[in-house]
Amino acid sequence: MANPQAQEKELETGCRITAYLPACDRLLHADALAFLQALHREFNPTRLDLLNARNARQQQYDQGILPDFLPETQSIRESNWQIAGIPEDLLDRRIEITGPVNRKMVINALNSGARVYMADFEDSHGPTWEATLDGHINIQDASTGEMTYEAPNGIHYELNDETAVLMVRPRGWHLEEKHLLVDGQPMSASLFDFGLNLFHTARVLNKRSKRPYYYLPKMEHYLEARLWNDVFAYSEKVLGLDKGTIKATALIETLPAVFQMNEFLYEMRDYLVGLNCGRWDYIFSYIKTFRQNTRRVLPERGQVGMTVPFLHNYSRLLIDTCHHRGAFAMGGMAAQIPIKGDEQANQEAMDKVKSDKIREVTDGHDGTWVAHPGLIPIARAIFDEYMPQANQIEKRLPNLYVSRDDLIEPTEGTITAGGLHDNIEVAITYIAAWVGGNGCVPIHHLMEDAATAEISRCQVWQWIHHGASLNNGKKITAKKVSGLIDEISRQLQEAAVNDHDKQLIQQAEKLFTDSVTATTLPDFLTLSMYKLYD
Repeated sequence: MANPQAQEKELETGCRITAYLPACDRLLHADALAFLQALHREFNPTRLDLLNARNARQQQYDQGILPDFLPETQSIRESNWQIAGIPEDLLDRRIEITGPVNRKMVINALNSGARVYMADFEDSHGPTWEATLDGHINIQDASTGEMTYEAPNGIHYELNDETAVLMVRPRGWHLEEKHLLVDGQPMSASLFDFGLNLFHTARVLNKRSKRPYYYLPKMEHYLEARLWNDVFAYSEKVLGLDKGTIKATALIETLPAVFQMNEFLYEMRDYLVGLNCGRWDYIFSYIKTFRQNTRRVLPERGQVGMTVPFLHNYSRLLIDTCHHRGAFAMGGMAAQIPIKGDEQANQEAMDKVKSDKIREVTDGHDGTWVAHPGLIPIARAIFDEYMPQANQIEKRLPNLYVSRDDLIEPTEGTITAGGLHDNIEVAITYIAAWVGGNGCVPIHHLMEDAATAEISRCQVWQWIHHGASLNNGKKITAKKVSGLIDEISRQLQEAAVNDHDKQLIQQAEKLFTDSVTATTLPDFLTLSMYKLYD
């Protein structure tokens, strides 16, 4: 995936760009690099320590120690305090749309009629260097309110006078941006995405009486939230912004984090305005956390919905925790997309969306996510009906008590041959697309991203590792899975339109096979996939 324009460039700041593209002239000039370098030097050592702490905790989980509420932070959970406050333009967040940061998508999402657009540099972004730089330019242009795009077919796109509120999701703490080295080390992708965006947009937004807003992914411990708090405070000071200018929402999408939601809000009480149920990554995290626990093998993905007890308890605890602290409780993603040409199948898909959104709003969520603009009218109508006011932060869930066991007990269910086949097909198809630079892929009328691909490959690993059986009694073995991988990969290659796509599928087949047959479940698929980018 080499770019003929790219060249390595050593800079006087102590930074080295390993592939210097034209976009670097605009984004990575001396002042921007100096800010990024300062963030790296100030905070990367702590980030690395926190990642090591993650590994240590996972070793404890592997030995049978269960995650739980922390005794040392009991006083935070039991004392009375609230977050600092919520800006006026975030008081109504009933519908949020998420998606990648290509130029057409950014304009369409901001014009979609959603209240918020989360510009995603994480799970729906294929982080090639060129796509990442282009994405940052697109978000910078969107911040001016005057963004345009001329499509190859001649269609002109521009922002409406009124658009969704823009929020940016940087990549998680575990990821690095290998194309920018600081003092010889790859820069944290989190600090890169956040720092570059804030540097280029904070003053632009301020001139328009707007603020920089962020979604923070995949944290596992309150000390990781404290790190973000320190990054925000430091950045505001360095850039001359008033304290509390930055606001953010944290995704609760790892199993350890659900036991520390009060702590997250407390650590970032000047900056956080809410928490979000990141349901797909949460299921992935459940499997990963309990990778050595035979009692907690989950059934196939389609049977692990938000109505199963451990997920519904997670959702309700998030709602009550947020509302107790004056914060938003955001619902999860509807991954369905409209199905053209099959009215019955489309109606069934939309009925699932409706049922899910009714559950969210009646439980007490203040808003929800959709992946496709076609779902906005459906979700908005439901929230308008059940929540006519801007939000329902005042709503508490009476007598709610959720124990540790309520949050970790697995759901009953089965594994079908079709479920095993779908996991393999989805994962290989998605990995091939991601390696090719596309992080958001419609497969079988669902919008798949890195989180759902992670579920697919983790489930297959879990089923092999723990000797699970299909509902017909046949055991799921590495040999059986290997045969299915070969068969599915061959079918996908036969359907590929060119040799390049065939090569991507072959690479995806190897990555998937290596992951599901590994002795120890690899932490993140994206870490292996990223190595294939130049």
